[in-house]
Amino acid sequence: MTILQRPVTVRVPASSANLGPGFDAFGLALTLYDEITVEAIDEGLVITVEGEGAADVPRTADHLVVRAMEATFDLLAERPAGLRVTCVNRIPHARGLGSSSAAIVGGIAAARALVTDSQERFDDTAAFQLAVDLEGHPDNVAAAQYGGFTIAWIDGAAAEVERLDSDVEVTVFVPPVGLSTHEARGVLPESVPHADAAHNAGRAALLVAALTGAPHRLISATEDRLHQPYRSDQMPESYRLVRNLRVEGVPAVISGAGPTVLAFARGVGDAAPAGWTVHELDVDAVGVVSR
Repeated sequence: MTILQRPVTVRVPASSANLGPGFDAFGLALTLYDEITVEAIDEGLVITVEGEGAADVPRTADHLVVRAMEATFDLLAERPAGLRVTCVNRIPHARGLGSSSAAIVGGIAAARALVTDSQERFDDTAAFQLAVDLEGHPDNVAAAQYGGFTIAWIDGAAAEVERLDSDVEVTVFVPPVGLSTHEARGVLPESVPHADAAHNAGRAALLVAALTGAPHRLISATEDRLHQPYRSDQMPESYRLVRNLRVEGVPAVISGAGPTVLAFARGVGDAAPAGWTVHELDVDAVGVVSR
């Protein structure tokens, strides 16, 4: 094994999880990217952050990209003497667009790229498993790593994923204030009515069809009863926007744990509340890449 003696740059996409009824299972990679450049140095740890979250994230070994890199180096039993890490963040933090998953998947990819023979000993399946172990659930990390539309689940301790192609167009509405995933999960009930579970099972199946070839079904396919209604009090403006869009026939959902709203449409940006940011995006087809 050897450590690459030049900088490596990784590009990793944003992602939207759940997509309405696909709670903790569905993910969609989006054409909004963080970039991470890493370089082996003689000693120490130097971290530079630009863009989203630059004022808040640590410049220490607690930085999530560095934690993911260190976990990868541990499994490879190889690490550089020091690291220079430069992050250019475009994915908003704490908004339901997979920023933590992007940091984890990007950090793992960067560490693999620095260790020259890592691809043979630490393949994509192992990288995905490590990302899920670090993140705690597989939906966003699946989309960030593999791109496209992903269905992810856990079999025992093993993380599994099925990737499908999708070419839908989306608009995301990003509010100025975030919400942590921990807070959003805290209001979910321990059990739900059987009728609601059955409803979501049917809509999740329909959503697979809608995203892969039947987009005219998206308004019905994005209906959810398992998580979005319970979170409405935490993000009232987001839910008001979802309702307004859906009344107009636009398939709209809360992106991940929110509070970002995702609409499967273009040309709807005028619906954004004051102070919100609008991005018109496509589905990223390739996932994380390094060069």
